[in-house]
Amino acid sequence: MMNKLKIFFRMIKIEHSVFALPFAYIGLFWAAKGWPGWTKFLFLTIAMVAVRSFAMTVNRVVDFKIDAKNPRTQDRPLVRGDLSLRECYYFLCGSVVIFCLACAGLNKLCLFLSPLALVWSVFYSYTKRFTWGCHFILGSVLGLAPVAGWIAYSPFFSLPSILIGCGVMFWVAGFDILYASQDVEFDKKEGLFSIPAVFGLEAGFAFSKLSHFLCILFFVLAGFAFNAGVFYYIFLLIIAIILLLEHRVVSPQDLSKINLAFFTLNGFISILLFVGVLLDLFLKY
Repeated sequence: MMNKLKIFFRMIKIEHSVFALPFAYIGLFWAAKGWPGWTKFLFLTIAMVAVRSFAMTVNRVVDFKIDAKNPRTQDRPLVRGDLSLRECYYFLCGSVVIFCLACAGLNKLCLFLSPLALVWSVFYSYTKRFTWGCHFILGSVLGLAPVAGWIAYSPFFSLPSILIGCGVMFWVAGFDILYASQDVEFDKKEGLFSIPAVFGLEAGFAFSKLSHFLCILFFVLAGFAFNAGVFYYIFLLIIAIILLLEHRVVSPQDLSKINLAFFTLNGFISILLFVGVLLDLFLKY
């Protein structure tokens, strides 16, 4: 049982929850203007991990045949046979139940919106079959995190959380475009859509840089909308430097350090912004 669970965690890359979870916490802590209490914190954490597990499993199931053809993804557990499709369907059902129960534990609005979050997560997995905008749709899925965090505490939509969500969308799109650069030839062969496959690597990197510029812009606007203090902007400056570094270590001519840019550098960004928010909140209020 434990070994099977470890395989599931490997399939969904549970460690990459660090990409979205801190942004959900930002929305939560901003709505509360400080510590939101253990109940909200724990239910939000459970909901975010569950919905991410659901979305990743859906993506693996939907892309099963594609992953089996792509040399880069042939070692994924579902392709290798370490997991069966039936086991994945059971895992999906369990994730949905846990997610909906966690949303119910937060408030009625979260429960009411939970099916929309699930449907949008499923929709993304099909988008690379018909649009190069798939990177931005993936970004919008993760961009729901700060909005979800806010309504988990205060059941209404707010400008700061929406602006942070827009920043997350462009941040994710930017690094997903870089990641897709590894599969340009495969995507063309299979008739799949991505910005590098449709427009070329040079254009793809330009799109990525523009997306990350817009990411920082929306984070700045979110800070103004919330009336954030100096610590928020200090850490935002550090994030901007990291994004610049990310575009220095990879280029259309050299993709060898794509994993450094995608996994290592990006893993710091959401954490750093959350730390900036925490320092700003607890030294300000």
